[in-house]
Amino acid sequence: MQLPADSLSAEATYRLLSGVVVPRPIAWITTLTETGTVNLAPFSCFTFVSNKPPLLGVNIGRKRGTRKDTGANIHAMREFVVNIGHSGQLNAIHESSVEHAPDVSEVELLGLATLPGVTVRTPYLAEAPVAMECKLERVIEFGETGAEFIVGQVTMFHIRDGLYRDGKVQTKELDPVARIGGPNYATLGEIVTLRAVQQTQK
Repeated sequence: MQLPADSLSAEATYRLLSGVVVPRPIAWITTLTETGTVNLAPFSCFTFVSNKPPLLGVNIGRKRGTRKDTGANIHAMREFVVNIGHSGQLNAIHESSVEHAPDVSEVELLGLATLPGVTVRTPYLAEAPVAMECKLERVIEFGETGAEFIVGQVTMFHIRDGLYRDGKVQTKELDPVARIGGPNYATLGEIVTLRAVQQTQK
């Protein structure tokens, strides 16, 4: 089977790519409105783009040509927090994707506790095993639909006690969830450890 890319609509392309580029880590993002409402939404086009300074990148699309609440809040407040949820929070992660008016707080609707940010005004989720406070570094627009790749510089890491040992996050204990196509999610499953590859000097 062959599908010419230019024969697919934006929606069809999204459905195709979101089923192929898997699994995708989920940035569970808290933002603040200008009036102080805490919004929460999950985004799975998410990665890190630099380690010094630490930069995270997330792709946030538009809905009917308009920025989603998260994107609009980041533009207005120039900050956000990336929370990493665990498998026990999967239902809340999924439910936080439901659209609400900008002045409705998904955090309050879902009964999720928050703690105040240290370097940003935006709070983070108290029960998230990892949360990363970010200040907006840049926004890059891509494509014909107005999707934006938003890059934030991490200014503070919040890590659950005992999760960070010997300079590493214990990924199995982090117990993150990933997004696959449609309303489908995955957990880590089997972890395969291979021997380190020896690098040859050139």
